[in-house]
Amino acid sequence: MTELLVTLTQDFDPFQTAVLVLIFLFAAIVKGFLGIGLPAASMAFLTLIMPPTEAIPLLWLSILATNALQFAHAPEKREIIQEYWLFALAIMVCIFITSMFIADYPTALLTVAIGIAMVVFSLNLLFPISFDLGPGRGWHLGFGILSGTLGGISSIWSPTVAMYLVARGVSKETFIGATGFLFLAGALPLGAGQLVAGVLTLPMFVKSAFALCVVLVGFRIGEELRAHVSQKFFRKAVLIAFFLMGCRLILSGLN
Repeated sequence: MTELLVTLTQDFDPFQTAVLVLIFLFAAIVKGFLGIGLPAASMAFLTLIMPPTEAIPLLWLSILATNALQFAHAPEKREIIQEYWLFALAIMVCIFITSMFIADYPTALLTVAIGIAMVVFSLNLLFPISFDLGPGRGWHLGFGILSGTLGGISSIWSPTVAMYLVARGVSKETFIGATGFLFLAGALPLGAGQLVAGVLTLPMFVKSAFALCVVLVGFRIGEELRAHVSQKFFRKAVLIAFFLMGCRLILSGLN
């Protein structure tokens, strides 16, 4: 315990801590308001001040807790699990395998992967893709593998999940519930993979817990804002910002 306190105090930077609080507060407000976007909003700013391998494990507890809350509030939880269990299983397996090797991936690859995830995420929600997707298990398996692979590398697996659900034309309630379930399903194996990779250390876990405290406040603010702020305007502004930040990350990684 003493060694942990020494490590945390040695690394303490008041300015960086204040910046991190603002980043996680904003990202959580986005998550509470839109139901998605916590990792994307966080990574857009975290990668400006730290390497991806430090930023990604900071998000783990927040991803786990916010999606557990989101799914807990969802109606028809049993039906969602029965419908999307294979999707969730594919995410779990792939996200664990890819996150185990996160410390070995080049920083440029991680940066580009995060950027691509953000660009796809924003474009898909700004210009919803409409194509014929059925409820077949093959679609669930394919999108689950793609989502888990992307999530293990970047901690962002919402783009492909949202793409599938939007293309299916599910109701708003089902969208919120299904995304909560599928993001929650990937959170535990993501943490396990990061633990194996050695990036989710005890000091990092403690920092992730502090981040969670801020995120829970922001998440609640975001939920309250739904009734007072134009969702269309807020959503469009955030998604345009995500698109520009994603492009910056791609260019940064390629250079």
